[in-house]
Amino acid sequence: MIVALSGCSSWGCTDTRAKRGEAGTRVQIENSSGRRIGVTTEVVDWRLEPHPQVPSEGDKVHFHYRFDGADPASGPAVDACAVDKERVALGCRTVYSSGAWSGPNGALTGDDWLTVEHPEQVADVLLLPNDQSYDRRTCQQDIKDGGGTHPPKPAGRGDQL
Repeated sequence: MIVALSGCSSWGCTDTRAKRGEAGTRVQIENSSGRRIGVTTEVVDWRLEPHPQVPSEGDKVHFHYRFDGADPASGPAVDACAVDKERVALGCRTVYSSGAWSGPNGALTGDDWLTVEHPEQVADVLLLPNDQSYDRRTCQQDIKDGGGTHPPKPAGRGDQL
């Protein structure tokens, strides 16, 4: 007699993280399988300046970005990082196309701020092409339905990009 339970597999459940893509000021967004999804995002400009709500905290990195080809309601998200001249991340955050507004030619545009310890070291603001908008359930969260390929770990201070 063989007993089989519905939804169980002898293969087990495994989680893998996708490899981090090459950072740039303009990138083609990739899903967790490394395939381009038809959306481009870029840093339009950036500058150091005090945030208007907390000017006493000194300079922060104020950057503008654009998503071309993204769905305004549920589009992708990417990590944006201020980097030094050796492309070491000084500060990062995830920006979502859903947080941007419609701009010229249907592009979604937005702006955000990065806080870094030494603003004078910022040489550029780079984007990572990996879509961070959807992190599927992990084996630990759901042994039956979890597992599979997930986006790379989000970028953070000290990461070499």
